[in-house]
Amino acid sequence: MNINDLLVKDVMIMNLKATTKEAAIDEMILSLYDHGRINNVENFKEKILAREAQTSTGLGDGIAMPHAKTTAVNEATVLFAKSNAGVDYAALDGQPVNLFFMIAAPEGANDTHLQALAALARLLINQDFVASLRKAENPDEVQALFAAAQKEQESEAAAEEAHDETPADIQSDKPFVVAVTACPTGIAHTYMAEDALKKKAAEMGVDIKVETNGTEGVKHRLSKEDIKRAAGVIVAADKQVEMARFDGKPVLQRPVSDGIRKPEELINKAINQQAPIFSAEGQVDSDSAEETSGSLWNKVYKDLMNGVSYMLPFVVGGGILMAISFLFENTLGDKSQAFLFLNTIGSNAFNFLIPILAGYIAMSIGDRPGLMPGMVAGLMAVNSHAGFLGGLVGGFLAGYLVLLLKRWFKGLPKSLEGLKSILLYPVFGLLLTGALMYFVVGPVFATINTAMINVLNSLGSVNAVLIGAILAGMMSLDMGGPFNKAAYTFSIGIFTDTGDGSLMAAVMAGGMVPPLAIALASTFFKHKFTEDERKSGLTNYVLGLSFITEGAIPFATADPLRIIGSSVIGSVIAGGLTQLWDISIPAPHGGIFVIPLANHRLLFLLALAIGSIISALILGFWRKPVEKNTVNLK
Repeated sequence: MNINDLLVKDVMIMNLKATTKEAAIDEMILSLYDHGRINNVENFKEKILAREAQTSTGLGDGIAMPHAKTTAVNEATVLFAKSNAGVDYAALDGQPVNLFFMIAAPEGANDTHLQALAALARLLINQDFVASLRKAENPDEVQALFAAAQKEQESEAAAEEAHDETPADIQSDKPFVVAVTACPTGIAHTYMAEDALKKKAAEMGVDIKVETNGTEGVKHRLSKEDIKRAAGVIVAADKQVEMARFDGKPVLQRPVSDGIRKPEELINKAINQQAPIFSAEGQVDSDSAEETSGSLWNKVYKDLMNGVSYMLPFVVGGGILMAISFLFENTLGDKSQAFLFLNTIGSNAFNFLIPILAGYIAMSIGDRPGLMPGMVAGLMAVNSHAGFLGGLVGGFLAGYLVLLLKRWFKGLPKSLEGLKSILLYPVFGLLLTGALMYFVVGPVFATINTAMINVLNSLGSVNAVLIGAILAGMMSLDMGGPFNKAAYTFSIGIFTDTGDGSLMAAVMAGGMVPPLAIALASTFFKHKFTEDERKSGLTNYVLGLSFITEGAIPFATADPLRIIGSSVIGSVIAGGLTQLWDISIPAPHGGIFVIPLANHRLLFLLALAIGSIISALILGFWRKPVEKNTVNLK
């Protein structure tokens, strides 16, 4: 496909008016919508902002490539826009952006479309070509520049294909490195990083082979010979790629943006082997010159969230069925078949909560060998009354013990390699984890757990209100992020260990307030919201009542201070009131649908209404009228 089939002249903006990132995105989306290239503004913008949240698509050197692949796109399109004044786009180099390429790819984009988009991304590495685009004055001139550049690119691609077919073992004596590039959508950054690395390697006199993991699949796959010959490996990726093949090689793991912006640095480090030695068993050489990216907290949080994500279906399914069974118990008695049937199913699901949590935390750390000892650690925590906290510790303990075993058994003869996964890891992993759980973790955390429950049971009303307010405020502080998950997980732990649903009432109210407040504010302060925001606000009534806090995220992304600030205040008030009025909900999820299970139904609704209305009023009075907002969608 010709790139100009995607670069539609009608949607181009040759003089972008916006001066901020949000306004620039809105102006470009509006042009796509007005010309029928997309069918849902809210959905498309949500996908664009989700990609921006991962890392800015402002690539540096005055170029930005916001992109999304979604069902909201009618036809694959690349919108070209030029800003004469420049836009503060939070670009990776901190400089203003004046050239924009907004890529709209349909969910079922075919290979032809994807190849054209990849070709477009590669062209933007050419500084001379970019300089010509900056001078273009009309859409016809833009298309003429792309037509000429694509023709030249196709001839270069043919020569490159012939080069790729040359076996690695008869390449030149130049330094040789290999690389893998990948981004979450696999449309633009993947190929821009590839081209940047190749061009810089050619300038440096270095041979390089780059594998791309894009939406069109894996291209230029690295062979065993390529990897063996390479001095080092560069993985410039924002998503998971196949890593086991790099066992024993120096591997430099960086974001895909570094492949675009820092190719020379990456190539130099790979040539000089200034990177950790990668082990397929999850270890890196601690003596290596550079650590892998990501802080310890990020790693711990990722492992914890892996456990929580697998646990949640058991929490929601089992918890709600148990809660419904209590309705039958109240009306038909605890001997009724309806109560016994639902309570048995729900209780059985709940019995898995802590083992599943611990098992998948351990698996996130130690891969599959960590799953079994982790689940057993969770079960031992339940049986020893160490509870939720004991299971949490047991999961991390099992995972890191498996990593320790992998290090211990690393020097075994190759002939015994097959015994590791079927014998050594299961036996020694279970033995070590079980021993520590039995003699240390179980007794210690059983004591801690009992003390914590006693403290919570003895709290006065003031302290209870304070805890409920804090947990509820955390639910709206980052709306699905670490604070939200920490508050929710803590409350589930108390609910699991004691059956007390008072803190569940607090976090449920706190999580329901943000979307409900936005819905109310957009209804009663219409002049403060655009037409599209008002439409989106209506959906937040449903999301809020369903306890889906994430409905507020698009609004919080566009106006974080006002949305988050007002939401936290309302959530704190609602959560505190649930504890002041001694409200309990024996279900971990469900929103409006499980309120009939609350001990004080009307009081819960009143607490929720008070918090939502206060938050809506603060937002409505605080927010500027729509004509002064940068958010201005059609």
